[in-house]
Amino acid sequence: MSKHTYDMGLIGNCAFLGLIGTDTAVRWLCWPRFDSSFVFGSLLDDEKGGEYSIRPADGAAFTSHQYYEENTNVLCTEITTEEGSYRVTDLAPRFAQYERYYKPLMFVRVVEPLGGTPRVRVACRPVGDYGRLPLTRRRSSNHVAYLGLEEEIRLTTNIPLTYVLDEQDFLLNETKYLVLTYGAPLEAPLEKTAEQFLRSTLAYWRGWVKSTSIGNFRQEQVIRSALALKIHQYEDTGAIIAATTTSLPEAPGSTRNWDYRYCWMRDTYYILTAFNNIGHFEEMDRYFQYIANLPRPKQARYQPLYGISGEAKLVEQELDLAGYLGNKPVRIGNDAYTHIQNDVYGQVLVALLPLYVDARFQDPSRRDAEQLVTDALDMIAKTMDEPDAGLWEFRHIAQKHCYTYLFHWAGSHAAARVARRLGRPDLEAQAEQLRETAAAHIEECFSPGQEAYTSAIGSENLDASTIQLIIMGYLDPTSDRAHRHLEALEKELKTPEGLFYRYRHEDDFGTPETTFLICSFWYVDALACVGRVDEAIVEFDKLAGYTNHLGLLSEDVDAKTGSQWGNFPQAYSHVGLVNAAYRIAKKLDLPNFVEPAGPGRKAVS
Repeated sequence: MSKHTYDMGLIGNCAFLGLIGTDTAVRWLCWPRFDSSFVFGSLLDDEKGGEYSIRPADGAAFTSHQYYEENTNVLCTEITTEEGSYRVTDLAPRFAQYERYYKPLMFVRVVEPLGGTPRVRVACRPVGDYGRLPLTRRRSSNHVAYLGLEEEIRLTTNIPLTYVLDEQDFLLNETKYLVLTYGAPLEAPLEKTAEQFLRSTLAYWRGWVKSTSIGNFRQEQVIRSALALKIHQYEDTGAIIAATTTSLPEAPGSTRNWDYRYCWMRDTYYILTAFNNIGHFEEMDRYFQYIANLPRPKQARYQPLYGISGEAKLVEQELDLAGYLGNKPVRIGNDAYTHIQNDVYGQVLVALLPLYVDARFQDPSRRDAEQLVTDALDMIAKTMDEPDAGLWEFRHIAQKHCYTYLFHWAGSHAAARVARRLGRPDLEAQAEQLRETAAAHIEECFSPGQEAYTSAIGSENLDASTIQLIIMGYLDPTSDRAHRHLEALEKELKTPEGLFYRYRHEDDFGTPETTFLICSFWYVDALACVGRVDEAIVEFDKLAGYTNHLGLLSEDVDAKTGSQWGNFPQAYSHVGLVNAAYRIAKKLDLPNFVEPAGPGRKAVS
């Protein structure tokens, strides 16, 4: 099989995301929210997904060069044919205005001739309700309105409307502008406004990059990952989604096709760590607010995931769409919201900790904080001996997972520190007792024969999630036990290419066929932790080779072909890259730098 990559670029402004193919076609764009129906979705169905493209006339052969304007999320696609060449610049406007961020549901395309006499054809056919709802068109003097959704989609352009409506070829001999809006239309001058928005958006992203505190290790890769991660935050609520898309298969024919346009609680710690590592306070603060606002009755469970505005019910449905490269089913919603994943309570507690130890945060309401901490500790106590689905969300397998106990341990210690700040010795004592209990359960997962911690109590299976025992400081990284544990995981789960499987045992859908990128970055992080820094650099650089042409990462990689699979771009893969690079940079810049024992006070040696 040849190498498969996602030949698309990502644009976004923290209100919407879009994927643009190297042929200029908009392969994916959901409005008005990240988790809404697509208005352009040819990624999942060429016929039902609509179209928005600026292709060469008459289907002429062409070559393409796609790139980002440096240090921005503004995407350029240059098309060259025998007749001539042109560039399409795509952006989702974002910049400061009136003491707020201006981030409209507006997609701006600037089309410029570069040489020769290029002829192009513009097609714009948005759809609704995942392709089930055709939209009607209404022509005005210099825009086309597409009707049938809750709000109007409008295309404002200086291209003759006849050429657009009839999808007719025309000579591109001057710069053309296309502004597509949802809801509020563009009512300012087209050319002037588009150019101003382009300049302002370029300046915003470059200013944002300058405000990051990125070390000198592989800066370009870290910057691209940080930019991609940033626009996966739905700024209105602060939620950060796992990926832009739904139903891109983890492996061809695997049926592991899931909707990732939601916010997973299990990844809270890693996301906040990534933003902290690049010195970004604003995104952390918004994400904290999202967590604090989740609808959860007192003493009730946290779900493993929620919608971007905190929706609890994310009922899974299958759609009648062709699927990516014919891979079915196409799913929206995600039944994992019904799963029991007990690590979430520790995740929330570790996430709350910076509110009390980071001076950048104003003290939150003591009453609210005490209640959150008390409830989470109570839930850790109640679920300590309860089997769960684990972070990999097994649908028909329940075990007492080592990873869950790790977050019981880390969360309890975080709660103890918060309790001290609140002046609650009773709460601190409860937290310390739970931490000790969790540590005892983690030790029940240790297999003397394998010299490693297994995935769950009573299991002999190894699992990449237990790399976190080193990264989070449960194991002293200088200890023989940490080194032996990592070596056992390498032997069982690492491929010759440096990639990592989540696990190798059968699950509800068989044996995993592809490796999971964030696990590979966890491995790099752990190598640096235990002092194998030269190896960490080599492995990091191998992983950087699994991006697409723009430096964007998928969820999964086929180790044999290097193919990208799974939803794309995968925010958590980029989180893994940022955190691994930070760890290596620390080790390189400060040779005597000693990592603290993670969220817990005392590491196991």
